[in-house]
Amino acid sequence: MNILIDIGHPAHVHYYRNLAIELEKKGHRVLWTVKEIDIAKRLLDFYGFKYIVLPKKSDSIFGKIWKQLLFDLIIFKICIQKKIDLAIGSSVSIVHVSKISRVKSIVFDDDDDDVQPLVTKYVNPYADYLLSPEALKGKRKRKDTIYYSGYHELAYLHPKRFKPDINVLAEAGILPDTPYFVMRFNVFKAHHDKGISGLSLNQKLQLIEILKPYGKIFITTEREIEPQLKQYQIKISPLKMHSLMYFSTMFLGDSQTMTSEAAVLGVPSLRCNSFAGRISYLEEEEHKYKLTYAFKPENFSEMIFKLKELLEIKDLKAEWEKRKINMLKDKIDFREKLNFQVFNTHLQKCVQYLTPVNYINYLLGQKKIDLA
Repeated sequence: MNILIDIGHPAHVHYYRNLAIELEKKGHRVLWTVKEIDIAKRLLDFYGFKYIVLPKKSDSIFGKIWKQLLFDLIIFKICIQKKIDLAIGSSVSIVHVSKISRVKSIVFDDDDDDVQPLVTKYVNPYADYLLSPEALKGKRKRKDTIYYSGYHELAYLHPKRFKPDINVLAEAGILPDTPYFVMRFNVFKAHHDKGISGLSLNQKLQLIEILKPYGKIFITTEREIEPQLKQYQIKISPLKMHSLMYFSTMFLGDSQTMTSEAAVLGVPSLRCNSFAGRISYLEEEEHKYKLTYAFKPENFSEMIFKLKELLEIKDLKAEWEKRKINMLKDKIDFREKLNFQVFNTHLQKCVQYLTPVNYINYLLGQKKIDLA
């Protein structure tokens, strides 16, 4: 098969890379398309994937509409030229293209319908297959959504997939067993971020003042950092970020993805943004497994209280390791089961008329494993 993976965020490289590697091992041809995002391109280069760069995203609403039409046209041309059979991702473009071509689409989406109304209305209903974490079960408008017992982040941070590199400490100038904190701040300019806010500069500075006596502070941010925070900005390869987070004492910020990454790594995490209480998989990580905590910006004082409480807990890392293990008992190795279940059972009908006979034989010869 000729398979396209369309991404719009650096985290998507991590999310799909193990799947892409397995597909290539099976003889399938995988091509990536990526927006003009430097970190994403660096990650794709590191893993040796073939990719085509699309134009840079726009921040304005009219720019987004124009760019979306452009992205659709480019993806459509690529699918025709490269004879793409299957498109994978979380993008609008692969769904649009699948509706006017022979290409089949699989959309992976872990956000709730009400926090992304445009995706809920214009993307998910038209995907050939929609996959979401089981935490969203019963909350999707689309009734044939395929649910799995896991989180997107476990596709690349499950213990079977991820081995932290201890050498990252030396690269960051940290001695072993030295406490330190990782912070991440978003810009909130996606289509679903209208009216959404995260931490203000003043709130960021308050957190830093509290953390200073307890260890070093490293800040990563999506764009240019405020001058007052420059001294804390991290100077490390994005390839090492998960290892840096793994050995950290705690993660703080307003990023959804990195909060969940910290949670599945067994790192205490505190998040502050307007999405608090609205994202089902993060709510599960917080209330069922007690791995993370979320606060709205207007409840920042509660975040301060929880932070001070956590800083006083002895053996904090050991306690979170227990909580992580408890979570993993309920969750699947998503990458492993995805290869079997999604590409065996759910796609079997739609690939039979467009794939080589040897691939059909491969599908029919595999053991079916429930994605639950």
